[in-house]
Order: sequence, then C-alpha cells, then structure tokens
Amino acid sequence: MTLAALACIAGAAGAQPAKPGSGEVPVSLDEVTVTGERAGPGLWHLRRGDAQLWILGALSPLPKNITWKSTEVERVVATANTVVIGKPLEIGIVRAMWIFLTHRDLLVVPGGRRLRDVLPPALYSRFAAQRARYTHDPDKWERYRPALAAAFVEETALHDAGLSSRLDIAQEVRKIAERHGVRIDEVTTAGVRDLLGTLKTVPAATENKCLAAALSTIETGLPRLTERANAWSRGDVAAMQRLPESAEDLECRAALTSDAGSADLLARIGREWLDSLDEHTRGTTVTLAVVHFDLLLEKDGLLDQLRARGYMVVDGP
Repeated sequence: MTLAALACIAGAAGAQPAKPGSGEVPVSLDEVTVTGERAGPGLWHLRRGDAQLWILGALSPLPKNITWKSTEVERVVATANTVVIGKPLEIGIVRAMWIFLTHRDLLVVPGGRRLRDVLPPALYSRFAAQRARYTHDPDKWERYRPALAAAFVEETALHDAGLSSRLDIAQEVRKIAERHGVRIDEVTTAGVRDLLGTLKTVPAATENKCLAAALSTIETGLPRLTERANAWSRGDVAAMQRLPESAEDLECRAALTSDAGSADLLARIGREWLDSLDEHTRGTTVTLAVVHFDLLLEKDGLLDQLRARGYMVVDGP
C-alpha cells in the first residue's frame, strides 16, 4: 500500500507500475483498455470444517468503462448467509471542511513553505513536470504536503488515462446482496482519526519515497495498471502477479512498513479483516468477502494467515 492510500485521498493502494529501465516499450492504453463484458474475476473458495468462505479479490484502479459478469458472484451470494465488505471511508463536504480547519497543520507544508522549499530538487522537478502535463496551474497542490500532493497528481493522471480509483467493486457486490436479501456486514479498518494520526508521525523521507513512487506510476506505469485491470477482469491472477512493481514503489512500501505509525495501521487493517472472517466462518455458514488483492496476496497476507488458522483452499482463480 502507498502513503496516498493511507491518506485515503486517491485510493492508490497497490498500484503496480512498470519497472524502470526494463527496456520495454510502453503499450498504448487504447490497446489494453478493458471494454465490453468479460467473464469476471475468479473467486477463492476456502473451507474450515463445514463452513465455507468465498473471497472476491477487488482491484483499484480500474478502467472507467469496465463491465464484468457477476454470474459466479450472483450464484455464491444466492447461497450465502453473509456478505462481508470493507466499510467505505466517506467524508462529506462539512466533514472535509472541519478536517481542513482543525487539522490544517497535518495537510499542508508547515511554516508557510511550499513543496519547492521542502522537496529534493530532482524530486520536485519530476513533480513539477507531471503537474504541468496535467494542469495549467503552476502552483496547483504546491502548499499540500508530499503525501497529499502525490495523491492528487496521481488521481488526476489516472482520470486522464481513463482509469479510476473510485470504482468500488464492494459496493457492486452490496447491490447483489441486497437484491438477494442477504445480510451485509462491514469491516471497519481505519477511520479519519487513524489516518490523521498516521500523518502526524510519518517521516518526511517516507513521504518523499512515496511521492517518487506515485510519480513512477504516472511516468511509466499507467499502461501496466490498465493491463493489470484487464487480467483482473478475466480472472487471470498469474498475469496480475507477473506485472512488476517499480523499484520506487518497493522503496515506498518498505518505508511504510518500517515506520511505526503506518506499519501499525497496516497491521491493524489486516487483523480486522482476519478476525472478521474468522467470526463469520463457523458452523455451516457460507460467507462471501470482498478483499483488496494486495491485502489478500501479499507475502504473509490475508490468504496466508487464513491457511495458518486452519482454512483449506479448495479452489481459486
């Protein structure tokens, strides 16, 4: 997950840009954009005793025009006792204004300075180049701290490329569950206070590394993100995992996991999911959960932890 994801501004968690210096020619977005209806992402099927747990891996960003068949999801939901999804972090305009007024010191560069005053020159030059590419305002995002500036510029680039981090597969599954009259439980993982608390303690060096990761995504990784979404739409997990992360994205991830505040938040998100799924997988229940792919498949991630707790993976995409 990136710092932009922790800030919950752009939802850029798990972006997998191309590896710099790989020698590969970027593929035109028009060649790989997901259009039309695909078979849809596959489901993991797990058992513990007589209880069944089905997991749909969600992905972000996705092409704005993506459609996917929900036949298998519909079939599982029709037999499920519960559908488990993450609680969306919704911030209305009043709440957003309150955050800005009461926590402005966490959102902007302190001391009246600007990004050009606090970023290393080479990193600022990269940021300014991408800002000029996507906006005509030479001062746009200049007063926001690097974590938020990274999120804003990345979200703008995604939108320009026909991608969106705001397409919520979990909410689509919610609609299916409501049509079938199936109970919906939400996993609460992180709220506004948690994210603000993380922003209080994250080191400037970590923010800079994650800004570099966001810029790497914009500079070379957008075709790969669309290719990843294409693989997701047809349930090709192996193809998704073959797409490399950039060195800068790996550095951002390593910095986040070594920082106590952000590492604690990331670990807490994993624990909340694991405990919630454990609670629902009892007796003869059938549960469908929608979990982000990166949380599910990362090393020692949710799928590994479920295996360690005695779940047997019956089938998977």
